[in-house]
Amino acid sequence: MASNVNPTVRRRRLGQELRRLRELKGMTAEQVAERLLVSQSKISRLENGRRSISQRDVRDLCGVYEVEDDRVVESLMQMAKDSRQQGWWHAFGDIPYSVYIGLETDAESLRVYEPQIIPGLLQTHRYAEALITGALPESTPGEVEKRVNVRTRRQDRIRTQEHPLRLWAVIDEGALRRIVGNRQLMVEQLEHLVEQSQLPHVTVQVLPFDMGAHPGISGHYAILEFPDASDSSVVYIEGVTSDLYLEKANDVAKYSVMYEHLRAQALNVEQTRQFIERIAKEYASGN
Repeated sequence: MASNVNPTVRRRRLGQELRRLRELKGMTAEQVAERLLVSQSKISRLENGRRSISQRDVRDLCGVYEVEDDRVVESLMQMAKDSRQQGWWHAFGDIPYSVYIGLETDAESLRVYEPQIIPGLLQTHRYAEALITGALPESTPGEVEKRVNVRTRRQDRIRTQEHPLRLWAVIDEGALRRIVGNRQLMVEQLEHLVEQSQLPHVTVQVLPFDMGAHPGISGHYAILEFPDASDSSVVYIEGVTSDLYLEKANDVAKYSVMYEHLRAQALNVEQTRQFIERIAKEYASGN
């Protein structure tokens, strides 16, 4: 667990409380938007924590919801103030997936399925550099370096000895077979993957091609869970121009069931290590 609650999680908690107050009042987001002369989408963004919340927003919403306890209003306004603080990732400038980084930073566990690449938290520096360069060919060397440095910093969550992130990764064989950079780089990456899989809080399973169709066939997704029971789990689906965050209990449950099927169909931990080592030897021998 992170030592301090980061701004992304603060915004989520504040948004959840504002949604609770709205529902207690029996109002829809559309009705609130009409009262405040703002768009319904703004109310939705405030409630789902994707947008910074100003103290004025909180004061106006509390007025609409007729919150009479000044202590409650002051507490919510303080949460709004705290939520506008910057997380460590802001030091790197504009990061497209900063909301996800904020959630990952405070998560207790992460379950991820990767069909195409080695998961970011398990990548070597050279693999990440080659991957980002290939995936974003118009990026400058400086932009590539920034993204690699952010990825490396994210990996602190599994390197730390105090409250490390519990990571479970199911990786499709295609991610191991895709040569990123060159064969020697892939040998280094796969050896690193085996090494990381031996950490007590990291579990890696490979889903071989011969397993055929499976529940993850539609693509990458991740499930984040948090130490505080008030923070709902989140399913994260990365997009090219925008990302999708699913927080409804039914959505999270469906993806969780899918993940259990992936775990069951994948090779077990020891079989996975042997499988990865075999592919690494193939790369090393030039096959």
